[in-house]
Amino acid sequence: MTDTVQCWLVERSFGDRNLVTVVYATEDGELYRQQERSEHAVRRSPVTAGAEFPAGELEETPDEETRERYAAEARRTAESYEPDEEI
Repeated sequence: MTDTVQCWLVERSFGDRNLVTVVYATEDGELYRQQERSEHAVRRSPVTAGAEFPAGELEETPDEETRERYAAEARRTAESYEPDEEI
C-alpha cells in the first residue's frame, strides 16, 4: 500500500492554451505537487481545497521563500475549508 500525504491548494493560475495550473502543498510547505489541467477538465472535476497524493509524487519546494509562502497558504486553506470542498 502506498503512503499518501494530505496537501492543500496554495496556488492556481490561468495560462494561455486554456490550461489551469494548480499547486498543492503540505502544511509545512516542504513538499508540493503542480498539475496542469485543461479548463474542460476543471469543469468536469473541479479544484478542491485539499488532495491526497502518493508520497513519491511530491517534490521538495525549491527555496525558502516559496516554502514559507506555501506553508502560510496551505495552513490558511486547511483552516478555512474541508479537503473535498470546491474552491
